[in-house]
Amino acid sequence: MDTTAESEVTGLCRDLLRIDTTNTGDQRTTVGERAAAEYVAEKLGEVGIESRLLESAPKRANLIARIPGADPSRGALLVHGHLDVVPADASEWSVPPFSGEEKDGYLWGRGAVDMKDFDAMVLSVVREWKRTGYVPPRDIVLAYTADEEAGMEYGSQWLVRNHPDEFEGCTEAIGEVGGYSYTVNDDLRLYLVQTAEKGLDWLRLHATGRPGHGSFIHDDNAVTALAEAVARVGRHRFPTIVTPTVRAFLEQVSEACEIELDPDEPELAVAKLGPIANLIGATLRNTANPTRLEAGYKDNVIPGRASATIDCRTLPGHADAFLRELRDVIGPDLEIEHVHQQPAVETSFDGALVDAMGAALRAEDPGARTVPYLMSGGTDAKAFATLGIRCFGFAPLRLPPDLNFSALFHGIDERVPVEGLKFGVRVLDRLLRNS
Repeated sequence: MDTTAESEVTGLCRDLLRIDTTNTGDQRTTVGERAAAEYVAEKLGEVGIESRLLESAPKRANLIARIPGADPSRGALLVHGHLDVVPADASEWSVPPFSGEEKDGYLWGRGAVDMKDFDAMVLSVVREWKRTGYVPPRDIVLAYTADEEAGMEYGSQWLVRNHPDEFEGCTEAIGEVGGYSYTVNDDLRLYLVQTAEKGLDWLRLHATGRPGHGSFIHDDNAVTALAEAVARVGRHRFPTIVTPTVRAFLEQVSEACEIELDPDEPELAVAKLGPIANLIGATLRNTANPTRLEAGYKDNVIPGRASATIDCRTLPGHADAFLRELRDVIGPDLEIEHVHQQPAVETSFDGALVDAMGAALRAEDPGARTVPYLMSGGTDAKAFATLGIRCFGFAPLRLPPDLNFSALFHGIDERVPVEGLKFGVRVLDRLLRNS
């Protein structure tokens, strides 16, 4: 029986996809994280790797394991992935979203790229290490977390607050979303390595007014005040700002692709990037998007209070200026409540680990070139960075040139190429052996 990492990874990923770990954001209806963590613990235990399950709430389990390295004096490397997934409506999918079905060269299912593919890669690599007696050059700390998709309060945020000792000695980390390819031509593929993430600030706006009967003339209407403010926010465009990471991305892509990309004209530059323009475009400015509205309890009653949720994403170093500008857009009369905040993170694109990423990719794909990028969303890196850990997004995949990869995240018919999984295992193994 072939038990190499490359031969195992598809089966491990399929098993994980078949465990429904839907995170609804509601403790009462979130399922499966404990079962998935137990599955990982079982697979680690089969080869003699000890792990700990740390439950932040009933069935909200996180797994931690430490694999000793040859040189314990070196800083440890944290390798992290989350086990939860966003909901999926089966009626919208071509295959059942928790079937783990393999067809057309892909493994299909909710979580295939976000991020049970990487979870399975890591698991397959360390299982092969243990079976063959391989010892990595430094300690490797594995973290499989809960609740990444709904704010991390039961996952990485809880871990760093309550069990920071589990990450003692960790100086660097790799996780989602990076290390995937963008094909420029037959001889060149850019692999985007995440070195920064926008900050997150979920706000709730509250407008108050005089309640009354819906049939009267009413000039002090909370719903009207809220709707006007929400419309202003939704239509407002914050100014473009070129952060150090975005500037490095544009300069390196310009050099690699031999095209003119002026960092001082970022929108014109990004427009030349084809399929990845949407991914990069959101990193040129702060954003504030209305996502939810709540008001009233009866059709003919004007309520005294109306509320809206705004999903705000801020560039590294620009959160305070963003909030001042947003207040000007909203106006002085509405209350702003901060529901959930996480700061932006950013690190430089240099050092031995970054060099090892490039070398591992080029060994498997001679046309590979790594470039740093800023992610518009967020990951568990936001929590781990608070411990002083340098965090990178590096979950390597070589993708078909025609695959719209970014659309698969939280999308319908989420799937990962099987050959991409195997490529990722080879690259990850090389990286961890040489970092």
